[in-house]
Amino acid sequence: GCGVSGLAKRLTDYLRARGIDVVSSGNFRHFNMTNSEVLDRTGNDERSSKIAEILGIADGQVRVQKDSNLQLDATIILGADYRNLTPFRR
Repeated sequence: GCGVSGLAKRLTDYLRARGIDVVSSGNFRHFNMTNSEVLDRTGNDERSSKIAEILGIADGQVRVQKDSNLQLDATIILGADYRNLTPFRR
């Protein structure tokens, strides 16, 4: 969501090291996301909130956007604020 090369790989490694199964990673449909988001794909707010907590994403940036065709619990979109997220802080 922000167009920075290599972020998805870094995030995937970070999540897998914490026991989160990452199904796939790639680019969002555009690169002008200001804020990072977690999209809840199943209506399981407990899982989505846990992912947001691990990443340091505020509860207000977790949205329900169910899509049973995706066969996953959540989608993470990294926005321009990614430097503020736990995996990318220095």
